[in-house]
Amino acid sequence: MKLYQSFFKRAIDILASGGALLVLSVPLAAVTIWLHYANKGAGAFFFQERPGKDGKIFKVVKFKTMTDERDSEGNLLPDADRLTKVGRIVRSTSIDELPQLWNVLKGDMSLIGPRPLLVQYLPLYSKEQARRHEVRPGITGWAQCHGRNAISWQKKFELDVWYVDNISFLTDCKVIVTTLKKVIHQEDINSATAATMEVFNGNN
Repeated sequence: MKLYQSFFKRAIDILASGGALLVLSVPLAAVTIWLHYANKGAGAFFFQERPGKDGKIFKVVKFKTMTDERDSEGNLLPDADRLTKVGRIVRSTSIDELPQLWNVLKGDMSLIGPRPLLVQYLPLYSKEQARRHEVRPGITGWAQCHGRNAISWQKKFELDVWYVDNISFLTDCKVIVTTLKKVIHQEDINSATAATMEVFNGNN
C-alpha cells in the first residue's frame, strides 16, 4: 500500500490525466464555448482557492455552471436561481469536474481522494477531520461513492478519513467504478436542502 501511495498512484495520475486531457480536448473546448454563452458573460471557468495536501492552498478549476446574477442590493442570487439549464446538465453529468484534470497533472490533486473544500472550513475541522488533508484531494473519492452531496458533513468526513487510512489500488478501482455508475444514474447530486451542498459550520 505504501509503495502504491508513494509512487504508483502519482504515476497513474499523470498518465491518466494527461491522456484524458488530450483525448477530451475537442469536447472540452465545445463545452467551454457552450458555457460561455449560457452563463451570460460570467465566463466558462470557475477558479477558487482550496486547501490541498497538508493544507497547502492551490487554485482549483472547474467549469462554471452558474451566472453571476445579483439582486437589487448587489448580493448574489441563491444557487438554485443562478444555476442555468446548461449548467444543470453539466453538473448532473459531472462534466464540470473535468477541468480539474489539469490540477491532477500539475500535482495539486489526485484522480481519487477527499474532495477539496473551502479554505474557510480549515479552522472548523476537528483534529480527526483535518486528517483528510494527509493526502492529495481528488476529483472523486470514497465519500462521493457513498452519498456525495446527499449525506451529512460528519458522515462525509468519516468516509474521507477512512480513505486516508485505506488507500490501495483496489480501493481506487472501486471508487472509479462506483463513480461511473453514479454519474450514469445521476445520483446524490444535491443535498436535501440546497441545489448544491449546504455550508459547513462545524456542527452539521
